Amino acid sequence: MTLMEKAERQPWVRFLIRWLVCSLGLWIAANILSSSISYNSKVDVIVIAGLILAIINVVIKPILVIFTLPAIVLTLGLFMIFINGLTVFIASKLYTPLDITNFWAAVFAGMVIGLVNFLVSAILKEL
Repeated sequence: MTLMEKAERQPWVRFLIRWLVCSLGLWIAANILSSSISYNSKVDVIVIAGLILAIINVVIKPILVIFTLPAIVLTLGLFMIFINGLTVFIASKLYTPLDITNFWAAVFAGMVIGLVNFLVSAILKEL
């Protein structure tokens, strides 16, 4: 049984992978945009912020997607970039050690997290 098959059967494995991907994406985005995203160079800040972001993605993001479905359809899915940025921005407001200075930095971080998610998913499907 591959890791992806386990993740499909066990929701907690899928959540752990999501947490890892969110943390890794935040860390990469914070290193790229060091002037706009600050985490005081502490790994625990990234790990906890990744957990908060993973929880937001499970609980709040589906509600946001439903309410903004017309905008998502009209933009052929591009509005999802702003929803991802909003979830990152909300996580930074809920967990203040992660400091994101503006919404556009959060949008960029959301794009990085999405790219990391895509790459990790592609790698895990190969295992």
